[in-house]
Amino acid sequence: MQSFEESWIDPSFKSFFAWSTPVSPRTSPGMSPTVPSVASDATQSYRSLFQSTSEIPRFVVTYRWWEDEATTVLWAFNIPDMKQVIRYGLFRDENFPRNSLLSRNADTIDTFLVALSDPREHQLLGNLSHLQRVEEILRRSSIPPFQPVPWSWFPSPGYSSDAQAIAATIDTESHFHFTRIAFEEIVRASLGYKAVSVEWFLLQHTALYVHLLGHLHAYPEEVPLYVEVEEHLRTLSPFAHRALVQALLAAQPDAAQNIPHSNKPGFEFIAGPIQSLWKDQMPSLTTILKMFNVLAIRFRRQYIHTSKMDWKQPFDTTIVFLEDCLNSTSPVDLACTLTNVDEVDYTDLTRESLVAEDAVVQRILANWRILSTSVWECCSALPDLTPYLRECAQTLYTTRNYHSLTAVLDGLHRYAISTARTRGLNNTVGEMVVLDPILPLDPVILTSPDNNYAAYRQQYQEYPGIPFLLPHLREQQQHGEASLQSLLQHLQATPIKP
Repeated sequence: MQSFEESWIDPSFKSFFAWSTPVSPRTSPGMSPTVPSVASDATQSYRSLFQSTSEIPRFVVTYRWWEDEATTVLWAFNIPDMKQVIRYGLFRDENFPRNSLLSRNADTIDTFLVALSDPREHQLLGNLSHLQRVEEILRRSSIPPFQPVPWSWFPSPGYSSDAQAIAATIDTESHFHFTRIAFEEIVRASLGYKAVSVEWFLLQHTALYVHLLGHLHAYPEEVPLYVEVEEHLRTLSPFAHRALVQALLAAQPDAAQNIPHSNKPGFEFIAGPIQSLWKDQMPSLTTILKMFNVLAIRFRRQYIHTSKMDWKQPFDTTIVFLEDCLNSTSPVDLACTLTNVDEVDYTDLTRESLVAEDAVVQRILANWRILSTSVWECCSALPDLTPYLRECAQTLYTTRNYHSLTAVLDGLHRYAISTARTRGLNNTVGEMVVLDPILPLDPVILTSPDNNYAAYRQQYQEYPGIPFLLPHLREQQQHGEASLQSLLQHLQATPIKP
């Protein structure tokens, strides 16, 4: 039987291995040796330079409680929870959800499939057998099948003498392969389960090593160039950097003897925070999967939708707002929680702070941005929360907490934009992008930036409360300190309590 590397490896790699001259590299402590071995058919083979077990911090728990809870969920009747359990696949037996669903009665399976499908599909799906319906449920609930793409950058003699440009190109290729890993697969790998896309990502960096090794053997005069490339790669992809270091050590040990080595797991920046969050949370699989749905949105924003990958930036797993949502008993209760936090934040606000726009002001502005982004993340990951947050915003408007109100409305507006669809109106107007309504006009208009949020400033003059700072700060910048007088009077008349 073929190994994972043999069965998934691109044919071009096999032909490369066939003519590449193997050299036993010197390896640093903690690094996997890559000594090639000759198979009986004279095809060269290489031991993987990267192993998932060494690239992901060790995760040890005495009891994998979530596997038992997954069984309970799949035998219950909460379809969204069942779908999430299937999507993340946090169990050792990949046939476990299939066997569980096959054991359910036909009515349950039919209800599940109908919930996952469009009404126009119902008649067609009704003709499927019980087994086919189960397979269709699994297909619709799982992440899309992984489509492997081989490493496509190759060193070329005389290609470039710009070491920094070469390093940037290699890093871009490494980032591209990272973007093909589903967040669910990273969670699986972080908890010690097999993740095909993670294994493929690591294999491609072994392929990079083989490409570099063959090139440096064929063109030893380019070793100094790639020694310089290594210096630039130190702050970029740790996987690409290690592949180059090992190739230099194998091709010309003397030239690479002073290169620093790192034994730090390459995926620690993201697997470590995921593991910590999993250990810190109360044992509730459905709750933690909701959290990971939100974190999946953040993962894409932080690492995928970016032109420059920061391989050193730890994954931010703070989800205070979502925890407040899940722990609140009603939208009114959530609004009270937000207001209590805001009252504490505004306690230290003084005239001097506003004039200097000091750390107190910057903290309040940063918290506003964080809340807005958190609302967008939660709605994007858990759309069922949207009506709940709309009611919360209505309460914030009634209680005059303009700080959290405008942040929540801003997050809801971002979500409304992301879900907008074009709609044909008439032949004259053509198609228009129409956003779903967020709230009645009165609260929403407060977030209009026209004339430095004129609608908000007029509202605040008549009905003061916890302020939305940005317009007041702009007023000060445009008209001087005197423009803060009314804001300070309102704060003094209705002091904010810690």
